[in-house]
Amino acid sequence: MQKQDTSLSKKLERVTKQAEILSLMEQTHKTKEWIKRQMKKKSLKIPIKLSMGSFQILNACPDDFLDHLLGSLKGHDIDDIGDINEFTRTFFWFFTDIVAGSNPTIPTKEQARKVVVLNELIERTEIFQNRDPNSTVILPTGDGMAIGFSNSPEYPLRLSIQLHKILNEYNKTKKRKDDKVLLRIGIDIGPVYIIKDLTGQDNVWGPGIILTRRVMDLAGDQNIFCSSRFAEDVRVLSPEYKEIMHPIGDYSIKHGEQLNIYNIYGEGFGEKKTPKKKKITQKTETFEESLKSKTAFLFNTIDINLDVLDPKTMLTHHVWRWNLVNISDAPKDEIFYYLDGDVAKDFADMNVRVYDEEGTEADILSLSENKPTHKEFSVKLKKPIKPRQRKRFVTIEYDWEEPERTFFYKVPTDCKEFTYKFSIPKGVDIRNRVLKVDAELGYKWNADPPATIKYLKDATQIIWQGKNLKSFDAYKFDW
Repeated sequence: MQKQDTSLSKKLERVTKQAEILSLMEQTHKTKEWIKRQMKKKSLKIPIKLSMGSFQILNACPDDFLDHLLGSLKGHDIDDIGDINEFTRTFFWFFTDIVAGSNPTIPTKEQARKVVVLNELIERTEIFQNRDPNSTVILPTGDGMAIGFSNSPEYPLRLSIQLHKILNEYNKTKKRKDDKVLLRIGIDIGPVYIIKDLTGQDNVWGPGIILTRRVMDLAGDQNIFCSSRFAEDVRVLSPEYKEIMHPIGDYSIKHGEQLNIYNIYGEGFGEKKTPKKKKITQKTETFEESLKSKTAFLFNTIDINLDVLDPKTMLTHHVWRWNLVNISDAPKDEIFYYLDGDVAKDFADMNVRVYDEEGTEADILSLSENKPTHKEFSVKLKKPIKPRQRKRFVTIEYDWEEPERTFFYKVPTDCKEFTYKFSIPKGVDIRNRVLKVDAELGYKWNADPPATIKYLKDATQIIWQGKNLKSFDAYKFDW
């Protein structure tokens, strides 16, 4: 009898544990795919059928694995996160993107077409076709691609030359300049860590790929730039390489660093003409740095509210409320805004209103940019914000369609509390996803904590809150 009681107690304990796991999974928006990934990490070999649900999979798992899942959901394994036990690996990097690939005036479909063309042309090069997959890293970057070769520095150089020659033939078939695909390419050598992404695939992070991106950022239309450290290693390999690599001097990059750059060009590839030094300095100035010069405020708290008014067109009412602290030494009454949208819209049709905490409307001083999908303007408050003055709030409201069903926001300064609230009429199928974005490299990962979703009487509501965000942290909200 006592044996039966013990057995029953163990079964009850196991069922309770499974119920707690399922409850925590629901709270953190995890599915059975998360369980499968955990099984893969632990090399747990249990036959799983496609038709099996989360509870059925848990039933097939041993007790110690259930303990592992429970601990992971409760955050007990948090101390192990971030430990990198691998040594770095050095690659010879090729980094390219499409010139003006993220230009908001170019239709999204046209941008996508050029990305498809770029991928196809890279695949046609001899270097890419004959690469060793085991020693090559390929990373799509939105409107470009980074490829790392670990076996020879000649690979990124040869790939650049072959790609340019094929690309030039392609561009000859295009009569309109806007239909041509123009690239900029950066080449460098450097180490990276191999890390796992959210899908369990190998990804990379480290100075090698970051500095190659910096080299590419200095390039202009059809330029192939490389660092001096790469050039010095490769130029000695053959007279041909020495002939096509031309030193063009030192250029400033981010954080006050400098890079010595070589321009690579020859018959049928590269571009002899380079951006002027002054232009390069302007080009390497980040958006963040230019924005800093336009604001004297600390954004203490930020509240973003998106309310879909028309699910057919995704016409959305935007409300941004900022708690601003004047960090300068003088009263300030001017605020700079930039807004982006998915569809062409005139500023006059956006119903823009800016007002302070008392509801007093600000005057729009100037509309410096009124492009179809990008607006920049300044407003003047009726009541200036004094230095270090607290409890001052400024709100902007406007209407803009969001058919892409995504909203991107970059935090202007360090921010103590950020709140995103989204609502859409009940009955519309939505996805609830919040991603943190590395705006420079294009990497994305799930934001922490996950967003919560509420099903109200007449609407579905998504809420995400972040605390102690850093300047220029970027987030992408999908629905």
